[in-house]
Amino acid sequence: MQENFPEHVAIIMDGNGRWATSLGKKRTYGHYIGSLIVNKITESAAKIGIKYLTLYAFSTENWRRPKSEVMFLMALLKTQLGKKEALFRENDIQFRVIGDFSVFDDRIVAMINGLMSKTKNNKGMRLTLALNYGGKHEIARAAKRLCEDVKNGNIKICDIDEALFKNYLYTFDMPDVDLLIRTGGEKRVSNFLLWQSSYAEFVFFDKYWPEFTEDDLVLAIDEFKRRKRRFGGL
Repeated sequence: MQENFPEHVAIIMDGNGRWATSLGKKRTYGHYIGSLIVNKITESAAKIGIKYLTLYAFSTENWRRPKSEVMFLMALLKTQLGKKEALFRENDIQFRVIGDFSVFDDRIVAMINGLMSKTKNNKGMRLTLALNYGGKHEIARAAKRLCEDVKNGNIKICDIDEALFKNYLYTFDMPDVDLLIRTGGEKRVSNFLLWQSSYAEFVFFDKYWPEFTEDDLVLAIDEFKRRKRRFGGL
């Protein structure tokens, strides 16, 4: 790993619908084009040496969108999952999902499990999609699981610390986020990786996700390199 190079990059891929609307097209067109950008950025990230790339694909709050848009997103997810195996194989990418994807239809669940199984031994970058994911939900879920282990006598309350708690998160075997990128002009984390981003560096882009390029990813990394991370120290 290069000095001062982000090991874990997370991206809030915002602005698909607004981009499409600005062109006089349906919001769903923006989601489609955005899904193609995911492939380009994934491949680029793997080639430049990022070890962990986590993408916010569908939040627990996204169910509030119009039913027709949610249905399109589910169909798009199914289509894209069906095309990912070659990308992962050619770039030695390990695929993971965080969030409660069990609520999706059986075909999507099977495709996710199949891709995770087929890529589990890949040694390159780990691509993680956050699907039906919310940071608050993740922390509450971890707390419940921790309480169950205390109740069952598997651990003692006095043993609980941050390191132990991390073992109950979806990302238990991943490093914390170094660089968090958000497109679309908004400057908030939107319930994404709240625990893991406590000391992340943030880079915001006004451009929408369908406009995001490999050069923008490099620009964000260059900005990360210029910053001095103190982690509360001097």
